[in-house]
Amino acid sequence: MRSQAPEYRRLPSARPYVYPYRVDLEVNMRSVLLLALITLACSLRAQPSNDSCATATRLCAHTSVQGDNTGGTIVPGFCPSTLAMVWYTFVTNSVGGPATVSIALGDCIDAVGYDDELSAVVLSGDGSCALASFTAVSPCAESDIDFAVTTQALLPNTTYWVVVAGAMNNGTVSPAQCSFTISVAGPGADIIGVDMSAGTDRTIGEGESTQLDGFSTGLIDWTPTSGLSENGVPDPIAAPEATTIYTMTSEIASCTYRDTVVVEIIRRIEPPNTFTPNGDGKNDTWDIPGIADYPGAVVVIHDRWGQIVLRSNGYREPWDGTNDGRALSVGTYYYHIQLNQLEGRSPPYTGFVTIIR
Repeated sequence: MRSQAPEYRRLPSARPYVYPYRVDLEVNMRSVLLLALITLACSLRAQPSNDSCATATRLCAHTSVQGDNTGGTIVPGFCPSTLAMVWYTFVTNSVGGPATVSIALGDCIDAVGYDDELSAVVLSGDGSCALASFTAVSPCAESDIDFAVTTQALLPNTTYWVVVAGAMNNGTVSPAQCSFTISVAGPGADIIGVDMSAGTDRTIGEGESTQLDGFSTGLIDWTPTSGLSENGVPDPIAAPEATTIYTMTSEIASCTYRDTVVVEIIRRIEPPNTFTPNGDGKNDTWDIPGIADYPGAVVVIHDRWGQIVLRSNGYREPWDGTNDGRALSVGTYYYHIQLNQLEGRSPPYTGFVTIIR
């Protein structure tokens, strides 16, 4: 007998949409079963600790946080076609303004029926965590690559929430479940320079001191404390022996921030330790680099017996190795220089200079 091709008969349509042929139904049933098994396996994973508003993870300005919505609450998100939400929260600074939430995608579940896009939206609320109390203050952003969402101008010193959820578009039947990195920044979120700062860098001479001009709305801790008049205040007096980088640490709205200030120590003048007043036109006077910047400087030079051989107010004319016009003998002499700068009296510069002929 001649073999006959298999006969397919159309199934009766009992629902708005059915598979038209038995062979297609069998194939798709296998896919549904596979997808159910995958979903069951994912449901067995631990839920994220921040899968509700009440357990939202705190975001601190300019600090990246690792996140993952795998196993997140399977309830509709605030953006269309989203599920598997995780929650974050941040507090604006004392000025307010727009904030930008940035998300860098990591690895997503790669299986049949799963989307690979995340969505994010920023919400305002009354703190009750009732879903009806939230209002979007940003558009919904969605992408399968790194993306960001920027808010409208936010109120100062106010708590806002961020919901990250998995998208479920283009015929997928399960939301994207991915690892990611999230951070917040912008005029309304930045803290350093707005609500706390270690202040402006300082340059002082050896043995001098300066008052720092830091500020913070939170508690303050300085490190190191060597050379500082006190800790716990924003504006201590700093008198380090060498150039020092001071770090201010301050806690604001449950976030810890750090900022630094540099106190640089310099020698304002560099007196040379020799000169040769022999009339050859080379190095005949004791020229002191930098002293011209201090017209009130007082320079006193004495010999080894303590007799003063030069006293100069302003040091307008470099010393030529004489005392009242008489050439001094070869040897070592000792100087005491008081700069008397406008910002205050500094410790004197002392040392020796040798006359060589």
